[in-house]
Parts: sequence; C-alpha cells; structure tokens
Amino acid sequence: MKTITDFQHKKVLVLGLAKSGVSAALLLHKLGAFVTVNDQKPLSENPQAQHLLEQGIKVICGSHPIELLEEGFEAIVKNPGIPYTNPLVSGAIQRKIPVLTEVELAYLISEAPFIGITGTNGKTTTTTLIYEMFKADHAPAILAGNIGKVASEVVQQATKKDQVVIELSSFQLMGIDRFRPRIAIITNLYEAHLDYHGTKEAYAKAKLNITKNQTEEDYLIVNADQDALIRLTKESRANIVPFSTKKAVENGACIENGELCFRKESIMKVKDIALPGAHNLENILSAVSAVKLAGVSNQAIQRVLTTFSGVKHRTQFVRELKGRRFYNDSKATNTLATKSALAAFSEPIILLAGGLDRGNGFDDLIPYMKRVKALVTFGQTAGKLTEMAERAGVAQVVKTDHMQEAVTQAYRLSAEGDVILLSPACASWDQYKTFEQRGDIFIEAVHTLN
Repeated sequence: MKTITDFQHKKVLVLGLAKSGVSAALLLHKLGAFVTVNDQKPLSENPQAQHLLEQGIKVICGSHPIELLEEGFEAIVKNPGIPYTNPLVSGAIQRKIPVLTEVELAYLISEAPFIGITGTNGKTTTTTLIYEMFKADHAPAILAGNIGKVASEVVQQATKKDQVVIELSSFQLMGIDRFRPRIAIITNLYEAHLDYHGTKEAYAKAKLNITKNQTEEDYLIVNADQDALIRLTKESRANIVPFSTKKAVENGACIENGELCFRKESIMKVKDIALPGAHNLENILSAVSAVKLAGVSNQAIQRVLTTFSGVKHRTQFVRELKGRRFYNDSKATNTLATKSALAAFSEPIILLAGGLDRGNGFDDLIPYMKRVKALVTFGQTAGKLTEMAERAGVAQVVKTDHMQEAVTQAYRLSAEGDVILLSPACASWDQYKTFEQRGDIFIEAVHTLN
C-alpha cells in the first residue's frame, strides 16, 4: 500500500455506508484525514456507523443535513448508489468540492496495476474469468470492485507483482479523478440505468470514464460488433484492442474456423468451452484479450475455459428435480440479459420475472418468448410483464407476491424436460436488498421442493 498524503489533515465527508463506505472511512482515517460519516439509517439501527464511532470517527446518522456543506469539506467520498441529484452531492458540485467513489481511493493507494472491466452486461463473468485465468497460470491477482470485494480494502495488501482485477459500474466510474487502468474493458454498451443517469448519453459518458486517463502505454479492449461503441472510443488515447463474435479482427480476439483466436494465434476450439450461451463468447473473448496482453499462457486459458461453467446468479445451474432443471439468473436486471438467458436454452421454459419498475417496457422480450410456456411474475413490474406475455402469446401467466410462491407456482406449471429459469429483467430493490439476496432466496426455495 502506498502511503499517500493527498488527504492528510483534510476534512473529508463519507456519504453513505454499506461495505464501500465503511472501508473508505477507515482508510481515510488511516491516511490522516479528518473524517465525518453521514448515513441515512439511524445510529441505533446502524452497527456499521457504531463501529466507526468506536474508531474515533465522527458520525452523523438519520438524515443528510444540507448544513454539512458549511463545514469546509475538501472532498466527498460517496456511496455509488447515492444519486447526483442528492442535495448534498449537487451542493458539493456547485461548490466545486470533489465528489469521489472509493474506487478512486483504491487506485491512489495501490502498488499494483489495474485491469478494469465495465459494460452493460457480462462484467462479472468477464472479471471472474480473468481472475481465474491468472490463478490458473499461478500469477498473483486480486479480485475487487463491484463484484463484492471492496477495492479500497483489498488493495491495501496488493504489491507491484499483483494485478488488481476490478469490476466497475457506471455509478463508480462517475466518481473518479486520476483512476487509470493499465488494461480496460468495455464488454458492451446498451441503454440502462436511465433512472440514475437520465439519458443514454450520460450513461455512456460514465462508462467511458474508464479510459479517460489512459495513455498510449495502456490498452482498451472493446466490442467491435457495436459500431456505436467503436465510435465512442475513438477519442481514447489507449491502444484499442477489439474483439468480435461475428468477424475476424487482426489486433484482437475473434472466432475463426471454430477456433478461439487472439491476434491470429489459435488458443483452443470453441466446442471445448464449458461456459454455455452465445452471449458468453463476448465475455470470453474480452477476458482472453486481457490476459494475453498480461502474459498469461494458453495452457492456463484452456484449463479455465474447459472447466468454468458460470458465476453464481448468472444463469447458474441450481438442481434437477423430476426432469426439471432450475437456473438462477438473478443478475439479469435488464431485458438484454434476460434475452441472452432465454436464447441459451432450446427446451420449454417456465420464466420467473419481475422487480423494480424503472419506467421501461418489456416488448423487446417478445421475440424471445417463443419457448416460454408459462410466465410467473412478481414485484412492481408484474402487470407490465403480464401484458407483454399476453401479446407474445404465452399460454399461462401467474402473478405471485414473493419468490417462494413464484418457485412453487413455476414447479406446478412445469413438466418433465422443462427449464425453470429465474431471469427477472428488472432490478431487485422493490422487494430485495440486492440481486444476490433475490437469487439466494430462489435457490433456497428450489431446494425445498420435493
């Protein structure tokens, strides 16, 4: 860990807790900052805030008082989920107070270079593949970021020999200043999170922050099958490394004659890849590009790709019961991810879907509903999904109140040979704290069936 003086003797406000806020507050305290923590949850219900108070950190809980901006803070480190419309955040920007996320702190103290992965879909699978390929090659690597490992905590143990492999959301990337990954990946770019960003242009701009500080010494791996993304990344100063599932590319990764190739070198046969689904080829090609640039051997890549079958909550096989196979795709928080999941199966599907209503419709799912024999809905979007399913000609639609009931109904509607798929096409926050919690409840409910 680098000992930096950027925050020494400076007043810093940590806005919002959760895991990243706690880590940021403790790190800033260690770096000599005068830290104040502000969290919406009352202190009596907030064990994380109580812990920070015991460490000698000033804590203000129960609301976000605008008067805090009068205390002379020189920086704010905010939880990524807090929108920029929050009065404290917008007020800080007006006062030209830097508003950062803890990813920036992680970068500033890390001795190890970063491989940063962002995009609308496929981030977690790509991040995990890269990490597993480093491990298979006995190369030191650290997993961090939006994948569940708080970056500013885990990089404190990083050395110059490590690689920090970090998944990054658009929310996190809006709060960077000097963050510069040696290798950056944009898996794909679709319209998403408009409730947070407001416009697709603002969302794309946030994603492109991953390359804003890169130089000619760095690499930007991009999806060459998306012309709009290629146009957006033309201004990057990094070396562009394309990948494509549809055409040959000379300076990147692609599929040629049934072979997975990087810069015209054959790595392995596509038919030997264990990870199912055409959409996962994008993730695989971007991951291979990153590790080849970092010097990982073909043998290590082959070992991972012939054994790696997926990440929890991403089209995760749960169990087979009386000829029905259950899959947990709780990470499918938008229609694009659900379309990919539906396209991955040739069997009849019982689909479980629903969640937070972000104002979007679901008609783009209709062409993918041909094999869906029944839809079980839940959450705020149950009505919208029901209307979509009726237009798609789905034979049976059942509305439920919660996940346990949804699993029971899906099993009742199924027959031997069917796939029962949780792929919500929505965020989880109307009923569950995270998509992981939603997926875990699905898994638990599936295992109670007999």
